[in-house]
Amino acid sequence: MHFVAICLDKPDSLAKRLEIRAAHLAFLAEKAEMVKLGGPFLDADGKPCGSMLIVACASETEAQAFLADDPYAKAGLFASVELRPYRPVVGASLA
Repeated sequence: MHFVAICLDKPDSLAKRLEIRAAHLAFLAEKAEMVKLGGPFLDADGKPCGSMLIVACASETEAQAFLADDPYAKAGLFASVELRPYRPVVGASLA
């Protein structure tokens, strides 16, 4: 099953995001079999202000645990995290 995570950063947290970015990317690389698509949301100036991930997990509980282990989440970067079940229909395959 696929899940979309919409994670919005706390205000004025760009420096924290950039500081933790290498650890975040290493975490995602370790979990590459689960991560189907991801990247930052951008503000009006083109600077990262959140994250979007599509992950393949057996359950919502597994997806929540995955997100909780992300270094961004552990550092308290996000003001909000929304997790939604998702079914790919059109576009690139997420198999």
